[in-house]
Formats: sequence, C-alpha cells, structure tokens
Amino acid sequence: MGVLGLNLQKAGLRVVSGAARTSSLKFAYNPTELSTSKSASWNRPTTNSAKSATQPQFAGAQPQTVQLEIFFDAYEDLLGDVSDDVKTLFEWTKPTPSSISKKLPNPPILTFEWGSNKVLADFRGYLKSVSAKYTMFRADGTPIRATASISLEEVPNDSAGQNPTSGSLNSRRSHVLRDGDSLQSVAYREYGSPALWRSLALFNGIDDPLRLVPGSSILIPSSSEATRLLDGAGDA
Repeated sequence: MGVLGLNLQKAGLRVVSGAARTSSLKFAYNPTELSTSKSASWNRPTTNSAKSATQPQFAGAQPQTVQLEIFFDAYEDLLGDVSDDVKTLFEWTKPTPSSISKKLPNPPILTFEWGSNKVLADFRGYLKSVSAKYTMFRADGTPIRATASISLEEVPNDSAGQNPTSGSLNSRRSHVLRDGDSLQSVAYREYGSPALWRSLALFNGIDDPLRLVPGSSILIPSSSEATRLLDGAGDA
C-alpha cells in the first residue's frame, strides 16, 4: 500500500541547448494524456508506359510533434504564484539572448522528462505554441492554478555527426526539392531557423536561391556545420 505513491516522479521540461534564463520546469501534476505524431514525404514519378503505380521515392521526414497539457498548482503554498511558471513557457517560445547577440536567433531546445518513461527519450524540440488559462486566484488576484496546452516540434539531432565518416559528401542526407520549396523553408524545417538558408546555398554552391529546380536534390549539412558556414560568411 502506497509503494507506488512513494516513488512518484514529476514530469517536466528541461533545456538541453540554448542559454535560457530558466533551465527546467516541473509540473504540479503528471500529464494524463500525451499526443505525438510524425509523417514522411514521398514522391511518385509519373511515366506513360507504367502499367501500375510507380515506386515511391523518399523525399524527407517531417518533424515529430508533441502536444500535452500542463497543470500548475500553488493552492497549498501560502506565497505561491503560478504566473512565473507560465511566463517561463512563453519565454521559451522566444529566441535566447545569446542567439540574438550572435545574429542567429533560435529558441531554447527542450526535452521532456518523466522518470523512466521512454516515450520521448530521444525527442529534442522547440516550444512551438503555448496556450494558458488561469483557473484560480487568491483574494488579492494572485493566480494559484493554471492549465497550459503546449506543442513542441522536433529539431535535428547532431549525434550522428560523431561518425568519423560523416564528413564525406556521400554520407550526407539529401532533400528532394518540391514545388513551393525555398532554401528558407528547407532551413526552417531542418534547423528551426530560416536564417540558415545561406548555409544551404554555400554548402551546395547555389548562386541564385530564387531559381531552385523541383525534383533536384540538395545536401543537408548538420546544424553545427550550417552555423559555422554562416559565421564564416559573416566574417568574409
């Protein structure tokens, strides 16, 4: 009796990249639901001579998304106030001061942690949206209960770059350009920052980013390489 309760571990979010003012946030109550989704893009070449559907060609994976609801409660704390926790969530949707100073604005990268729960063990993402509702207040107006619905979107993990052969062009991931694609949209999808479009242009030797050819492929450098390329271009 009560053994499971004694081992109760609180879920929370932790900053794993980016110098955010607040590095972690624990939830008052563990989530009762957690939704996650991911999709991939496939192209099907057309041919007049095909008697059946052509084989699909992989064109890239879309970022994984995570949605959950967070509860904050300071009812039993005499001086409790949940507004700081909610403000932290909103702060995490903004670029960090250090990234702004480097002229490469990026939000902090977060991970979801909950004891031995492995559902999102490898997930790293930025906070894409926050919707908060304050549900209880003290007599002086101090908010002591709140609910926040949040959405996180995956960012690439550079851990694969530790492979000593990952520097060769043959081992690079590629992206097949589709109608409507731009270097800015590809950079946002791959790195979470459209500002890195210049790195894609430099890495692929693209002189005119406005004349991309749908169906052609571009190579995708790691985020650290893309950042170095942009920094080098700024120094030139």
